[in-house]
Amino acid sequence: MTRITVVGSFAVGLTIRTETMPVFGQTIIGSDFDFGPGGKGSNQAVGAARLGAEATLVTCLGRDQLAGVADQLYAAEGVKTDFIERTGDRATGAGIIVLNADGENFIILDMGANELMDAAIVDRASERIATSDIVMSVLEIPVAAAHRAMEAGKAAGARTILNPAPAMALPDTIFAHVDYLTPNESELRILLGLAPDDPTGTRTLAAELRRRGVGTVVATMGENGALVLGDDIDLVVPTPRVDVVDTTGAGDAFNAGLAVALGEGRPLADAVAFGAAAGAHACTRLGVIPSLATGTELEAFVADQARIHAEGPE
Repeated sequence: MTRITVVGSFAVGLTIRTETMPVFGQTIIGSDFDFGPGGKGSNQAVGAARLGAEATLVTCLGRDQLAGVADQLYAAEGVKTDFIERTGDRATGAGIIVLNADGENFIILDMGANELMDAAIVDRASERIATSDIVMSVLEIPVAAAHRAMEAGKAAGARTILNPAPAMALPDTIFAHVDYLTPNESELRILLGLAPDDPTGTRTLAAELRRRGVGTVVATMGENGALVLGDDIDLVVPTPRVDVVDTTGAGDAFNAGLAVALGEGRPLADAVAFGAAAGAHACTRLGVIPSLATGTELEAFVADQARIHAEGPE
């Protein structure tokens, strides 16, 4: 069984719908309240566990009721929690999402206890990292923690994956420890200090990140596939075409699929294709956790896609 350690974030999302947005001082009636687990690190750990990996999450929770949402999730999904820390100094991460009748929203996010993540917390998980096949991290935690996760994973001989989301400029020192960097196209540009819609070609920017030390850049490009640029590889892996219901969580599903496939020893192009299938599958379901495929579901999805491709257009 592939051993994957994710150093990342957990947050609870609370959503409510309203016909009109309130002004300050106004109380209005809303509807369709919902809440559930999220956070990119947590999502990726759950995604990896569902695909058959032994997944461990390293994160920080508050000592509050919202932490119980995480506890219930990991117990149900089989994510190992030995290195989750608890604090009374900050609340568990949470986001409040208000939707109007047109589907527009505003979001207020407090990453809470996630902001206490640092190199010391990562070091306390060194025993697990030392026996991991894959070490992953995201940027919903302080850069110092993500940096240490990549450094420790690389030193232990694990393959390292950094999903740079939400994107920000990073110190070049982190890149030498990153085997696989997985930005989308806007994140790729932000990493290099450019505008999210900068017209410079994606391959050119990926090559610049490789010059800064990244082993392989895997840049996801939505329906246009994923660019894979490394020492011995330069290709675009296609993305399965699906009827999109909800793209939320597709990036987390992609990273989980990529990590599991790499841990199983699949060739890089095949691993990226597996990740792309996981991401495409996620787009066919509403919500993040419900969209993360099990191994059986993803095998059926891949087989169905192969059948559609073989039959061709009607």
